[in-house]
Amino acid sequence: MATQKLYAGAKLREIRTRLGITQRDFSTKMGVSLPYLNQMENNKRPLSTTVVLALAQEFGVDVTELGQGDAERMISDMREALADPVFADAAPPIADLRLTASNAPGLARAFLELHRAYRQTHERLASLDEALGREGAQLQPSPWEEVRDFFHYCDNYIDAVDKAAEHVATKLTGSDRVRAAIRGLENEGLHVRFANIPELRKFDELRQELTLSNLAAPETQTFQMMLQLALARHGKLLDATLDLGRFQSDAARDIARLGLANYFAGAAVMPYGQFLQAAHDTRHDLELMARRFGASIEQVAHRLSTLQRPGAKGIPFFFVRVDQAGTITKRHSATRLQFARFGGACPLWNVHRAFETPGRFLRQLAETPDGVRYISLARDVSKTGGHFGAPVRRYAIALGCEVKHAGAIVYADGLDLNRDGAFEPIGISCRICERANCHQRSVPPLERNLTIQPHRRGILPYELS
Repeated sequence: MATQKLYAGAKLREIRTRLGITQRDFSTKMGVSLPYLNQMENNKRPLSTTVVLALAQEFGVDVTELGQGDAERMISDMREALADPVFADAAPPIADLRLTASNAPGLARAFLELHRAYRQTHERLASLDEALGREGAQLQPSPWEEVRDFFHYCDNYIDAVDKAAEHVATKLTGSDRVRAAIRGLENEGLHVRFANIPELRKFDELRQELTLSNLAAPETQTFQMMLQLALARHGKLLDATLDLGRFQSDAARDIARLGLANYFAGAAVMPYGQFLQAAHDTRHDLELMARRFGASIEQVAHRLSTLQRPGAKGIPFFFVRVDQAGTITKRHSATRLQFARFGGACPLWNVHRAFETPGRFLRQLAETPDGVRYISLARDVSKTGGHFGAPVRRYAIALGCEVKHAGAIVYADGLDLNRDGAFEPIGISCRICERANCHQRSVPPLERNLTIQPHRRGILPYELS
């Protein structure tokens, strides 16, 4: 089998710039000529084995950085954006998208920002949004979307915040996680008390006192304490990280700050090194890991999708949470599978069936239109209000990875991984899905022509040519 050539010019330039080295010095240290380096940085030549080894040995670069993770994410995002009817027949072929994502990632991001701005303008006009008529109104991306993309293109791993939280975790000793967290906060000068309050958490900044709800589960109380610790004692670290994001609005920065505090909390409850080792030891058994770290199933699943520390990466997982309407409320993928930026998830995915079987794990072998095969685990994660009459929030989560990692996943045991028929066909979004005979298709794919047969009806009311 031929080895796939690695074109990573943009990433190579990024590494050289980060190291502060000129092209001439960089080429000398890697043992290649200056013209050859220039050709590699412009994707006219692939990276040779000699160059990859030199990057690791001379500069200590994690060669997994040279992978196409960001490029694949941008290709998926651009395909979905180009599925917008506004582009009609003008959508470029996938080969052009790959070239753009690899050679001009800045242009790709600018295009996605432009399309997002267009969508928001269109939606506001369609709903007669009064904001467009107000004096001084400005078109800005949705703060939620802006923050989502920030974490999306950070690979959902924030190194400085993760390591700071891991350091905090070394001071939280004892089998009782709640008591350990209380001691940790008290050592930082924060007072903790419990009361029957409607909120999960309430902080009195003047008195430096944190009040937690008695009704919350222990894992939630621990998580909220670590979140408040991040906000109260690690604000400078959060702000320095946010400065790199260059958010376009104060609202987006505020949302991202809370997102980073949540990230810190998860990393403190489940410190990277210990958590990665536990994942290996338990073969990623979510229930065993939840008990070991005093965390919830959802917290463990989400944390598994963040294990992307250079030099110590875990299995690349995707993680998603949906509500009962199928709307994606959380999403991240360290795999080649990328979720739809707009709308819900594929209805053939087992995450939707999790609501029908509360308290049980559902396993699914799935194949996407690009031929990549995955194992997907789904489960409901209903959240009660803690007392009779309180509303119940119902969600379902899915966690999965490519089938090649099945040997390290306990949930793959007993599944027929070698039978083609065992893999269910799933997609990303109907508008960019190539499957012609999907019985759950909601809208036709934009890149295919339709034929209407008034005297014949198949699975769909139209035929794809």
